Amino acid sequence: MEPDPDLSAFLDYLTGEKDASPHTLDHYSRDILQFAGFCWPDQPAPYDWASIKKLQARGFLVEVQTSGAQPATTSRKLSSLRSFYRFLIREGRANLNPFSGLPQPKRARNLPPVLSPDEVIRLLEAPGRLLTPSDHGKAFPEYQAARDTAILEILYSSGIRISELTGLTESRIDRISGVLRVLGKGKKERLCPLGDPAIRALDDALDAREVFRMSLGATGTAPALFLNKNGTALTNRSIQRMMKRALQEAGLPHDLSPHALRHSFATHLLDAGADLRSVQELLGHSSLSTTQIYTHVSIDRMKDVYRKAHPRARGGA
Repeated sequence: MEPDPDLSAFLDYLTGEKDASPHTLDHYSRDILQFAGFCWPDQPAPYDWASIKKLQARGFLVEVQTSGAQPATTSRKLSSLRSFYRFLIREGRANLNPFSGLPQPKRARNLPPVLSPDEVIRLLEAPGRLLTPSDHGKAFPEYQAARDTAILEILYSSGIRISELTGLTESRIDRISGVLRVLGKGKKERLCPLGDPAIRALDDALDAREVFRMSLGATGTAPALFLNKNGTALTNRSIQRMMKRALQEAGLPHDLSPHALRHSFATHLLDAGADLRSVQELLGHSSLSTTQIYTHVSIDRMKDVYRKAHPRARGGA
């Protein structure tokens, strides 16, 4: 099948100017080709994108929704096609954006899972409790306990994503001032403060890491901030498995992901009076609307406390 030249040019633009990931490129390509199949069934490329009217754009979104797609999926396809047509207009390949002004599908408000401060403490203490008496004096088990404690402390202290954590290097951590230089989505760098407990846990983990590396006969600079039992870089998947072990030890729901610590970080800041814009910057959200979900979490928690504690909350005399 011959590629569509306009779509190819758009994907090149996303790669060269927007530094889009392969995952993002795949989604854009699939969404745009699905729309082409709707407008020109059984017709090969190239496509006459400029001939599309708003009625066809609306009809496509209706078909996507009635086929059973989730609102988030429909919203993504709308965003993909809006961006594609903005590119075509900028390049002089189309005059109008048929997807402009079409409403986003209403999405159910799924509040993220949040741990209470006491539950967070139980989780942070779990890796140390998993270290058995027979493990003491052994290089890897002692390193593993210190490493896992540091990972959980950093995730909660800074609110960073696990992908951002595994991308950290020692050069990106200022342990004296307690600041991380984090490379987030779109390769945007931001500064994240790190609390004293997290810094102490990281110091302990790095000390234990060197003892572990010596036991392996390793020399030179460590290949990553956090290592697995083979002395190579720890992966996102390994951190997710570690989280499940820690959750089980802490007596918390086993289906929570490391992202729950990011949610808890944001919610606890807002509960303590932090302003939304500051939390947005700490999380690395490009849009304030993404951060606003946490205000709903805080409000719901406040209402729950009110209902349980106020004598007239439930219609009392």
